[in-house]
Amino acid sequence: MNASLSTKYLEIQGVEQTFKTAKGLFPALQGIHLQIAKGEFVSLIGHSGCGKSTLLNLIAGLTTPTAGALLCANKEIKGPGPERALVFQNHSLLPWLTCWGNVHLAVERVFGAKESKAQLKARTDAALELVGLGHAAQKRPGEISGGMKQRVGIARALSMEPQVLLMDEPFGALDALTRAKLQDELLEIVARTHSTVVMVTHDVDEAVLLSDKIVMMTNGPAATIGEVLHVPLARPRQRVALAEDREYQRCRKAVIDFLYTRQGHVEKAA
Repeated sequence: MNASLSTKYLEIQGVEQTFKTAKGLFPALQGIHLQIAKGEFVSLIGHSGCGKSTLLNLIAGLTTPTAGALLCANKEIKGPGPERALVFQNHSLLPWLTCWGNVHLAVERVFGAKESKAQLKARTDAALELVGLGHAAQKRPGEISGGMKQRVGIARALSMEPQVLLMDEPFGALDALTRAKLQDELLEIVARTHSTVVMVTHDVDEAVLLSDKIVMMTNGPAATIGEVLHVPLARPRQRVALAEDREYQRCRKAVIDFLYTRQGHVEKAA
């Protein structure tokens, strides 16, 4: 990441989130303070129930914080917006539309009022080409693999030219080989688009491979940020070369130590 970039592109200021449940109030998050720079790749990691997805939903504007504020480019986040695109673990594609149609639907919604049909088509085509799926444009979700469906979901998100790409365990449901391939493709896409990315993951190796910064969450309830680890690995990153890299191993060990030594009681109780 370029050190000259502003560290305040995405700001989370004293955010707390409490949910009403049948058993009373549940404090999911408390005291969340975080700054993310433009073009930075940040992973949120922690045990189940630590509020990772809750925090991502707050950044997406899908929920409103109980306290505190979230800002994107100095504007308060008060709801969903096209400047923030979300990719779920489940691809969420409409089964009756083709791959092209699923992406075009998003393009039309964001740009339809100000661009011609030819421009909308070009945007849709470009997004599918970016994820290597131009050849599958006319296939429907039921005709392609799980990995390809996820790539369509990523294409749909990128087609909106978001300022921030939000990803909730986007590769969690895939087999190991497909997951690794898509991680490598995501590295290449982010390098080309210079996207600001916030990704939820349970995978330590995924977090270290992809991230500029890893935000480690404490166990819930009332989860907060326990530690932020900067990953000083040069880009572009190559999976095989990093396997023996001392800095990679140091970062990996730091995350594992946090999760399984300092926050390990959740696993022992399970």
